[in-house]
Amino acid sequence: MIDEESLATRDGRRPVTHSVTFAEAFWVWLRIGLLSFGGPAGQIALMHRILVEEKRWIGESRFLHALNYCMLLPGPEAQQLATYVGWLLHRTAGGLVAGLLFVLPGALVMLVLSVLYTGYRDLTLVSAIFFGVKAAVLAVVIEAVLRIGKRALKDGIMVAVAAAAFVAIFFFAVPFPAIVVAAALIGLLCARLGLGAFAAAGAAESKAGGGVADVLLDESLPTHTRPSLRRALITLAVCLALWFGPLAALWAWLGPDSVYPQEGLFFSKMAVVTFGGAYAVLAYVAQQAVEAYGWLAPGEMLDGLGLAETTPGPLIMVVQFVGFLGAHRNPGGLDPMLAGSLGALLTTWVTFVPCFLWIFLGAPYIEALRGHRTLGAALSAITAAVVGVVLNLAIWFGLHVVFGTVAELRAGPLRLFVPDLASVDPAALALAAASLFAIFKLKLGMLPTLAAAAVLGILYAYGFK
Repeated sequence: MIDEESLATRDGRRPVTHSVTFAEAFWVWLRIGLLSFGGPAGQIALMHRILVEEKRWIGESRFLHALNYCMLLPGPEAQQLATYVGWLLHRTAGGLVAGLLFVLPGALVMLVLSVLYTGYRDLTLVSAIFFGVKAAVLAVVIEAVLRIGKRALKDGIMVAVAAAAFVAIFFFAVPFPAIVVAAALIGLLCARLGLGAFAAAGAAESKAGGGVADVLLDESLPTHTRPSLRRALITLAVCLALWFGPLAALWAWLGPDSVYPQEGLFFSKMAVVTFGGAYAVLAYVAQQAVEAYGWLAPGEMLDGLGLAETTPGPLIMVVQFVGFLGAHRNPGGLDPMLAGSLGALLTTWVTFVPCFLWIFLGAPYIEALRGHRTLGAALSAITAAVVGVVLNLAIWFGLHVVFGTVAELRAGPLRLFVPDLASVDPAALALAAASLFAIFKLKLGMLPTLAAAAVLGILYAYGFK
C-alpha cells in the first residue's frame, strides 16, 4: 500500500533487518488466523502464547503496550493487535498480511455457514467441531489470564487496579474508555507519590522484554516506527479511498435505496463506534437490521451470533452474516446466493479497512511514547486494568460455554450475569474440565488440546448425544 523505503527520514538511515523472515511470519500469522477461537480473550491468549512465549518475536512489555493501544480503538482489538505486531516486524506489508490472515479464515468459514444457513441449515458436523474447540479455548483463556496477570501485576496496587477494572466492567458495565482514563490517572498519581512499581514505570519499559522485535527496535529504530507527517497523510488518503471509494461507486451506480450502499454506510458507521468489543453494539445492529431495514427476522441475529462464536476470527464477523442475509433477501436481479456473497464481502470490507487505518496511522506515534516516564506510569496502570478486562471476557465466555441460558439482571447500576443452572451443558463442562487438566496438569500443548477437544465434540454429537 505504502512504500516505506521511499519515505526514509532525512538522516538517511535504512530500515533495519532481523532474523524473522517474511515467509516465516506468513505461516505463523496463518496459524494464528486458523486457531483464533474464543473471542478477544481467547485470541489475545493465543497471540501471547505464540508471539511472546513460543516464538519470542515480541517481548512482554511491548506486547502489552500494543494491546493497550488496540483496546482503546474501535473495532476488534485482537485483529488490530495482530496487525500492529505484523507492522512492527515487516512494515506495512507485514501488518497487512497479519491483519488479513487473522480475518480471512473466519470470513470464509462464515460465508460457507451463511450459505448453509440459508440453503440447508444442516450444520451438525461444523457445530460439533466448534463445540469441542470452544470448550478447549476456555482452558486456553484461563491459562492466559493467569500467565499475563502474573507478569503484568507487579505489586498490590496493580492487583487492586486490575480488580477494580474487573468489578467496574463486569458488574457495572462501565465503558472501557472510562476505565482506561481512570486507570491512567491512578498510574500518574501513584508515580507522582512514588508508590509501588509505578515509580519506576516507563524508563525500564523500553528495555524490558527480550523478543526479537524488542531487541531490534531498542537498538536501532527502523524508519517505519518513527512518526512521519508525510507518511501519516499518505496513509490517511489511501485508507480513506479504499474505505469509501467502493461505497461512492455503489451509491452512484445503484442509488441510495439499494441494499449494498445501505449496508456499506451502516456498517461503516458501526466500524467507528464499536468501542469495548462487538457485544457493545450487537443489540443495536440487531434492532436496526430487523426493525429498520428488514434484513433479518427476529431471532436470526442470535443464530448469526452463535455461528460467529464457533468460527475463528473476531466476533464482529457476525456482521458478515447480517450483510449476507440482507443482500440475499434483496438481490436486485442477481442470483440470491451471489447477491448474499457480495453483501457479505462488502460488509467485511467496510468493517475491517478502518482497522488497518487506525494501526498504520497511529502505531508510529504509540511507539514513540514507549519509555516516556510519565506516560509509562499511566500505561502500566492501563496494563493492569486490561488484565481485569480480559478476566471479565474470560468469565463471560466461560458462562456462555457451560450454560445454555445466562440472564442479565439489573438493579440500578449493578449488573449481574445469572446462569440458569438447569441449562448447564454437562458435555461442555466435561470438555472444559478435561482441557484444563490437559493444559495445567499434563502440560499438553495448545494444538493437541484443541484437536482432541474437536474430535471429542464430533464423537459426542454423532455417537453419544
